[in-house]
Amino acid sequence: MKQPEIESSGIPEIDNGEYWPLSGKPYVDLILTKTSVKPAYSLYLPKKMNNELPSAGARAVLTCGQKKWDMFYGGIKSNHKFSIEWRKFVDDNNLKEGDGLVFELSECSASIIHFRVQILRGDFPAELKPEDAEGANSDNPIVLG
Repeated sequence: MKQPEIESSGIPEIDNGEYWPLSGKPYVDLILTKTSVKPAYSLYLPKKMNNELPSAGARAVLTCGQKKWDMFYGGIKSNHKFSIEWRKFVDDNNLKEGDGLVFELSECSASIIHFRVQILRGDFPAELKPEDAEGANSDNPIVLG
């Protein structure tokens, strides 16, 4: 049986499976701060996810693209923070302050937590940045067309 052709979106990140629509499962989104990346490498999940995750903590697997990173989510004892292995995820993905992340919970039990992670880069392409020094504001918006 012939497979239907899939039309390219024209956006490499979407065509490579880096972005996808959310499935309706619990998720949180956040913007990385200075402490989330070099040199501190410390990430706390937003409080709205706490009720979904084991309070005692558990092994956590982050999947982004075709790669997986193993770490520990500390639960209440670690103030809902990821273990030091978070550093590898940051470095491998060249994350920077201002980048956005979407953590979608795809599996959760007392022994394992699995998140699918989407990375939304905080840097705008040069063609989207306003040419004047004032930057974008209500009188000078960035127009996507």
